[in-house]
Amino acid sequence: MALGRVLYKPRWCVGAVPTLKIYFKELSIKTARRKELVDITYEVEKAVAESGVANGLCLVFAPHATAAVIANEHERGLMNDILRKFAEEFPDDGAWEHNRIDDNAAAHLASAFVGSARIFPVKDGRIVRGTWQNIFLVELDGPRASRRVVIEVIGE
Repeated sequence: MALGRVLYKPRWCVGAVPTLKIYFKELSIKTARRKELVDITYEVEKAVAESGVANGLCLVFAPHATAAVIANEHERGLMNDILRKFAEEFPDDGAWEHNRIDDNAAAHLASAFVGSARIFPVKDGRIVRGTWQNIFLVELDGPRASRRVVIEVIGE
């Protein structure tokens, strides 16, 4: 095999090459409670629409060690169940070593296990999500005057 040769050229490369767009938006979210779910679906959908991307991917990322991003149903009972499950799995008063420093180990652990980012497909200019899927910032160590959420939309 010779180095530097193009061995495979995807079909979309024949003729006009699509223009890759990259759109970046940052949200500032104020939280009111120690633990809460903040629905950011509208803001994410608005960013996708503003991006001009027809088909691609949308990254939703919370650059914090004590926050997370999830997709699930916006139903009060389920939202309370999710928060209760966090409390059961990662109790604030657990024997966490990190609590000797900051007293917020449970928030760090929950964020690490849930994850601080989600990626959604974008098709025909709209984010693809299930009928009952909303996008939430999960506050695990609030309240905070400002939580950043980064939205990046990439595609054609």
